[in-house]
Amino acid sequence: MAEETRRRRQQEAVPEETPGKPPVQGAAAQKANQNPAAETDTTIDLMEYVYRLLANWKLILLFAVAFGIFGHFYGVHEVTPLYRATSTIYVVGTDNALNFSNIQLGSYMMSDYIKVFDIWEVHEKVRQELNLEGYSYGALRGMISVKNDDGTRMLDITAVSPEPQIAADVANAYARVVSDYIADTMRMDKPSIMSVALVPTNPFNISYTSNTMKFLLIGIAASFAIVFIQMLLDDKIKTAEDVTRYTGLTNLAVVPIEEDLRKRGLAGRKKAKGNEAE
Repeated sequence: MAEETRRRRQQEAVPEETPGKPPVQGAAAQKANQNPAAETDTTIDLMEYVYRLLANWKLILLFAVAFGIFGHFYGVHEVTPLYRATSTIYVVGTDNALNFSNIQLGSYMMSDYIKVFDIWEVHEKVRQELNLEGYSYGALRGMISVKNDDGTRMLDITAVSPEPQIAADVANAYARVVSDYIADTMRMDKPSIMSVALVPTNPFNISYTSNTMKFLLIGIAASFAIVFIQMLLDDKIKTAEDVTRYTGLTNLAVVPIEEDLRKRGLAGRKKAKGNEAE
């Protein structure tokens, strides 16, 4: 009888197992016993980010103004102004009667005319004409670009230089030299100079307004990034929701602290310490 009673107690002490499901053991059991509310919420709160941006509007304004001023002075002092001048030649000459064959020939020869600008003799004549002894052939070729618009027999010769007068002189010199070279060497009708290059007055690579706005936007983006990083690194508990999020504990009550009472309490403690010191 006693043996039967002891066996029955042992069976009652052993927990029942669900058929077909092994018991949970080790790390899996510990994970199952954890409170899901205690897991840290890694979701980014967009509304909190917006509130932080509004709270840090002075920082955003400071970065925008500082970067905008820097961009303006960077464009004025650091960027080298470049000037661009363009001359135009018409590759169908006027020596003979203008007819369809001349126009068609001019269209076919466009690639050959553009290739003339790569010949060193042309660069040498331009250098001698303008007395540009300090410029190499490569430097002269790098200053100019040649473009032919589709459907036309015109070549636009554009010269770029930090000095506006040199830009205009180089564009006009290439127009004259290439016209003479085509007529003398290629035995073609001499192209006509349709438009001469004028001395440019404004640089084409600097826009003070554009530089200022560009750096201003960079400053705003940098301030947004700083606020975002501060939000990610801030793990202080400030609200009741933070308590539940980080600890998994349920808030039973919230006791507000009035700012005026806290200030008066601090002032009272400071006054008491002063009296004790006396």
